[in-house]
Amino acid sequence: MSNRSHDLFEQALGLIPGGVNSPVRAFKAVGGMPLFIARGKGSRVWDVDGREYLDYLGSWGPLILGHAREEIVAALREALEFGTSFGAPTQTEVELAREVVEAVPSVEKVRMVNSGTEATLSALRLARGATGRDLIVKAEGCYHGHVDGLLISAGSGPATLSIPGTPGIPKEVAAQTLLVPYNNVSSLQRVFDESGSRIAALILEPVAANMGVVAPEPGYLEAARRITKEQGSLLIFDEVITGFRVAYGGAQERFGVVPDLTTLGKIVGGGLPVGAYGGRADLMDRMAPVGPIYQAGTLSGNPLAMTAGLATLRALKKLNPYARLESLCRRLAEGLSAAARDARVPLTVNRFASMLTPFFNGSAVNDFASASKSDRHSYSVFFHRMLEQGIYLPPAQYEATFLSAAHTVEDVDRTVDAAVHALRELAG
Repeated sequence: MSNRSHDLFEQALGLIPGGVNSPVRAFKAVGGMPLFIARGKGSRVWDVDGREYLDYLGSWGPLILGHAREEIVAALREALEFGTSFGAPTQTEVELAREVVEAVPSVEKVRMVNSGTEATLSALRLARGATGRDLIVKAEGCYHGHVDGLLISAGSGPATLSIPGTPGIPKEVAAQTLLVPYNNVSSLQRVFDESGSRIAALILEPVAANMGVVAPEPGYLEAARRITKEQGSLLIFDEVITGFRVAYGGAQERFGVVPDLTTLGKIVGGGLPVGAYGGRADLMDRMAPVGPIYQAGTLSGNPLAMTAGLATLRALKKLNPYARLESLCRRLAEGLSAAARDARVPLTVNRFASMLTPFFNGSAVNDFASASKSDRHSYSVFFHRMLEQGIYLPPAQYEATFLSAAHTVEDVDRTVDAAVHALRELAG
């Protein structure tokens, strides 16, 4: 533990609830005190004491190009000279909207907001307004932001902190959310058979990344599309994490399954606060000022966030890093699995595209119930042994490890070497 991080956290505890502005940063899932980061460059970050780490957090997903990418920093520097916010339309938001519409198969029109939570909240309101129905279906262990009706059996931070719901959400609101196991078509069909006439939408992470990384089983997304169409409900893909990461057009491009609405965030803002929701034009035109469903935001379409997002998407199109990222992620997953076998530590490594999760679990992980059987204490020990060797992983078992275009084969091999030592120590 660095001295300055310790001192800053002690100060923060007296000023900020839990000392952090987002719960999973507090290291409660792994123990100890969080590092305070001073700067990042490429695949690395440095804490306030100057210690260097290979970063696999990537700001929880947005930094697919790595830290402080030159063209993004240059674009932001230029935009900053013209002002930080106008509360009026700008050319950059039109250009970013065009990139999103051209890239994401389901999106004919898009609206920018300020976070993934705001995007999912708005998409649900639109779904209810468009269908005249009140119920929402979500999968256990999928996290869609801290929207009241979606914190029921959420993954990510709530799962990490063992919070099944949360005080402050009325029972009447919670009752409007129906739960199904992820990857279970029969349960999904049963819920729609029982309540289909009242279901406004099914919201899904097309690749779950908030119970750890869990890919959809063959036919699952196709079944979700078929069932929602048959019942007159909307299908919403939460691509806040997967958008522009698993493919340029997101998971829906990769799997060929097109939802009615899509929520985006993270990469689409290039590391600045952003969210977006979009879909068919006839649906999106129900939003004010065209239609009667209201949503607004003072900083929506903020020129700095739009600039960073546009620079990121253009760099992704030019670089096209997806095949290389997948290769690096496969190399890391195989290296971790081999290291665990050699150390005789039960480990299941789930991987998809450029994200993975090492579950300390000897069985397959394909839903939240199986993910929950993982040994979180073992993950905590592993996390700290890796951190001591300069490898910064997500400080929670139920999160995704992210690779970026800035990572190299040498970075991955160094990480595997560190894991060999960490797992041997864990095995005793």
